[in-house]
Order: sequence, then structure tokens, then C-alpha cells
Amino acid sequence: MFGGGGMNPRKMKQMMKQMGIDVEELDAERVVIETADGDLVFDGAQVTKMDAQGQETYQIVGSPTEVDDAGAAESPSAVEGDAEAAIDDAGADDDAEIPDEDVALVAERAGVPKSTAREALEDADGDLAAAIADLE
Repeated sequence: MFGGGGMNPRKMKQMMKQMGIDVEELDAERVVIETADGDLVFDGAQVTKMDAQGQETYQIVGSPTEVDDAGAAESPSAVEGDAEAAIDDAGADDDAEIPDEDVALVAERAGVPKSTAREALEDADGDLAAAIADLE
């Protein structure tokens, strides 16, 4: 990323922190990327999350296995959980427009309850930055 050939990893981490980039290794067991042509399944991949000024980027290192449908390999209980989540989403009227992840992010950044964060997001038409700015 920075052409750090031979750069001390500690120094690289300090530089990234100064630039507002937070790097975190995730303990991922399985990563699935769904495409129109089939799914890519990474078992035991190394996943790194970078947060640079509120923008999250994920890096996956590993060899994928191509499958027609990753859902076919899941256990029946996992499929039931997906069906329940779909029913919950279908039952939510206006809440379906604003993802729960966005509500959680605004609540965390602004230090407010999720209900207040959801209201701010609705008022800001789903604009995360505007909702956080209004709450701060």
C-alpha cells in the first residue's frame, strides 16, 4: 500500500495510525462472496479490516473454492435463521430502508441510544455523516 519494501512493521503501524488508519485482524472462519456466476468460498482465510476516516475496507488473503451456491452447503438451522431474518425484515415498514448496521454505527459514534440514532438517520434520509453531525 505504501511501498513499504523493507520498512519496519512497527514504523508502518505508527505511520498508519498518524494518518487515521486503524488496522485489525479478524478471526474469520469462512468468507463467502456471492456473484452472478457462482460463489467464492474462502475457508480459513486471513481477513484484515482497515478503517480509514470512517470508511471500512476488508482484505481477504486465501484461495477460494468456487461453488454454484454457498447456501446449499449450509446447515438447515442456518437456512432457518436466514428465513427468520427475511421475515423480520419484511415485517419492518420504514426500518427496512435504514440498515441496522448504520443505526449501530451512528449510535456508537454519537454516543446515543439506537432509537435516537434511527430517528436522526430518518431525518437525514439515511446520510450517516449528517446524522452523526446533527447528534453531536
